Amino acid sequence: MVNKETADEKTLQEKIKAMREGGKILGNLLRDLKEYVKPGMTGKEADAWVRKEIIKRGAEVAYDSLEEKFPGAICISVNDELVHGAPKDEPFEEGDKVSFDLVIGYKGYYTDSAFTMIVGEKGSPAVKKMISVTESSLYEGIEQVKPGAHIGDIGHAVENVLRKGHLGVIENYIGHGIGKSMHEAPEVPNYGKKGHGYKLVEGDTICIEPMSCLGKPANYVDKDDNWSVKMKDGSIGCHCEHTILVTKDGYEILTLPD
Repeated sequence: MVNKETADEKTLQEKIKAMREGGKILGNLLRDLKEYVKPGMTGKEADAWVRKEIIKRGAEVAYDSLEEKFPGAICISVNDELVHGAPKDEPFEEGDKVSFDLVIGYKGYYTDSAFTMIVGEKGSPAVKKMISVTESSLYEGIEQVKPGAHIGDIGHAVENVLRKGHLGVIENYIGHGIGKSMHEAPEVPNYGKKGHGYKLVEGDTICIEPMSCLGKPANYVDKDDNWSVKMKDGSIGCHCEHTILVTKDGYEILTLPD
């Protein structure tokens, strides 16, 4: 008879190994994408490059497996688009804000990461600050991760940085657990109270993904493509994300590049 505890430990180690490898592929791909994107390139051209690179690097296009088919390999959200942006034919312009959000499959497990950038050399100082503050909130949230920490500890840390930066805090789109499925329990909001919510344990894998905006946080799904989430007031949205492993004494960011 197979010892259940031994079998569970073996499964956990297989998961961690696959997600470490997949996360590294994803981190390197997004690093290279940031260098690849230039003014004049269209969203669909960037999407085609990403699709080719996912396959070339031995991973799977995760969005192809969605029950409701997404029209691309990566979410590309431009300016007033916040998340889930469908790749489009319009070219990126100098100074555009673009958020890229990518999930890939590798050896039966998923990893998920996102970053926001300004296209070209120019850009609004307010947008640059928004990106910097949102990235800082992501890492402040990550710093809370360890066995015994609560989901509320993460959300509280993220929200605190965003509000101090005078940014709108998006509450209706949140982070999540990840592993065999793209979205698993627990939910990981970008707001919360210390000591509240699910208590993390070693081996958990979660996605922390702060979303912010320069205006009011109200948003809606664009009826033209039924995917792109846009800011109601037309302000600029921002999104950053990493997949995190809860380790014995803290955390490991799985989606960093080499």
